[in-house]
Amino acid sequence: MSEDFIRVKDFLKEYQKISDSKNKKNQTIKIYTFIESGQYKGKKLLLPSLEKTRSTKSIVKACVFNVIRQNLRNKIFIEAFGGSALMAAEALSNFALKSYAIELDKNAYKIAIQNSKIDQNLNVIQGNTFEILPQLIEKLTQENIPIFLYLDPPFDIRKGFEKIYEDIENLLKNLNRKNIEKIIFEHHSKIELPQNIEEFQKNKSKKFGLTTLSFYENTL
Repeated sequence: MSEDFIRVKDFLKEYQKISDSKNKKNQTIKIYTFIESGQYKGKKLLLPSLEKTRSTKSIVKACVFNVIRQNLRNKIFIEAFGGSALMAAEALSNFALKSYAIELDKNAYKIAIQNSKIDQNLNVIQGNTFEILPQLIEKLTQENIPIFLYLDPPFDIRKGFEKIYEDIENLLKNLNRKNIEKIIFEHHSKIELPQNIEEFQKNKSKKFGLTTLSFYENTL
């Protein structure tokens, strides 16, 4: 392993020391994590700068796939606000038919493209989730395959996202929801999401410090 790469948990543990050392050498710190379950377990994935995006914690990721794994096979998984496509890659490892990651930040997108090489069915799209997601859902609805939608908005990283949950709720109300089977939110624990969003009902919620997962099921 090159000394220019560091595992994310070690980066977080010794951030200042590592950062100072690399800055003196004028080098970029490259952070990585691993796929934790399924057919690609142990494969390395790169992460973007933690100053720009917020990577999903391992314990949160494990919870998501422990809940949905048995129903994920041959479904389509969409990761909105996708960062480095970490969840989309994990979904394919757990036998999703195809997965998509939508990411606005150009640097994160470039890393997601590198990570997409793990599987030809991992599709990465650069752009605004609020513009791209309705188009993608409309296109995929024609394939008549159930969709799992994962929403992980940047609630504590980027300015201008103060109304992010209200905006997402409005987005969902205007989507073609015909083939969406499940919606999973990764959100700030201070935010209490509604029990129902249109025909979707919250049936599970798990808290991990500042992060909470809310699982919604299509009741139709």
